[in-house]
Amino acid sequence: MPDSQQELTLRLHPAIAEIPAAEWDACAGPDNPFTSHAFLSALEDSGSASPRTGWLPQHAALRDAAGRLMAVAPTYAKSHSYGEYVFDHAWANALERAGGRYYPKLQVAVPFSPVPGGRLLVRPGSGIALAGLGEALAQAAEQLELSSAHVTFCTEAEWRALGEAGWLQRIGTQFHWQNEGYGSFEDFLGALSSRKRKQLRRERRDAQAAGLTFRTLQGAAITPLHWDAFHRFYMDTVDRKWGSAYLTERFWPLLSERLGDRVVLMVAERDGEPVAGALNLMGRDALYGRNWGAVVEAPFLHFELCYYQAIDFAIAQGLKRVEAGAQGQHKIQRGYLPVPTYSAHWIRHRGLRRAVAEFLDAERPAMIEEMGQLADASPFREVG
Repeated sequence: MPDSQQELTLRLHPAIAEIPAAEWDACAGPDNPFTSHAFLSALEDSGSASPRTGWLPQHAALRDAAGRLMAVAPTYAKSHSYGEYVFDHAWANALERAGGRYYPKLQVAVPFSPVPGGRLLVRPGSGIALAGLGEALAQAAEQLELSSAHVTFCTEAEWRALGEAGWLQRIGTQFHWQNEGYGSFEDFLGALSSRKRKQLRRERRDAQAAGLTFRTLQGAAITPLHWDAFHRFYMDTVDRKWGSAYLTERFWPLLSERLGDRVVLMVAERDGEPVAGALNLMGRDALYGRNWGAVVEAPFLHFELCYYQAIDFAIAQGLKRVEAGAQGQHKIQRGYLPVPTYSAHWIRHRGLRRAVAEFLDAERPAMIEEMGQLADASPFREVG
């Protein structure tokens, strides 16, 4: 167990409601809204993260002999690999071709949200080691006869600790915008090369000349009518991408109610009616872009709502960065540069574990090299 000097018990809870919000948040901390009790409970209470969608809550709670909560982890038993953004479908296929069973598996993650941050949430001052909590999760997966356990979009510190505990380590890439102390969007543009600066100005001008009005709404300024419209935008995006609508219509107002001013909605209106929107959540030092959608076509509308309006807001609020979600090399030309993301994987089947370890040993340096090549495409002008 995590600390031989303490008697600790790990329990898996089938609903986050079983864990008091104050206790959970004392472990999760205030920095990242996605691991807050409010966000995770909104997913469950709205029916979004549920057995229906293949996300069965099994939240890990580590308590001492006196019953005090020492650490938690947002944990789910998964019957598939969708909604995770760290792809292991090939691993599942390999095990099943060999006669094994990959699902269900144990997933430590924030459902439908490729947002990096803490996953092994230890109460400050508890003395619990990250590696010890990882070991306890692996033991739980083994006792439940699950094929594997996965901690995705974790911090680098968690990734290193889990690696030292024998978990397999994987690296991915996202694109984040960093606030270098800009006082305005024009200050940011001034850091770009002349050609890129002109391109971004043209894109903003064309988007804003399309007969649309752009508004940034926060907290109580977002009404039920806005959420009704946003759900239509979300469903339009799902339909266009042939995806699954995991997030229910009830999720959006629940999210707004429970997270308050941390919810930021960028809206495009035409003749006073919302026609496009981009949902963001605000953390202590970052703005996290999540879902977006539109029921109109307009030049550069996606870039304006999801990237440029987010930069405007981050500068105004003094936030250090904007994280605009998974994938999208086109973000580089808009000032969002590659950064590594981390995940760790425990696999019970020895043969599959060996094969995946060999794959990841080759993938990691390739990912690092690719990030270097992507960074060379930076739109920022060279200094000196």
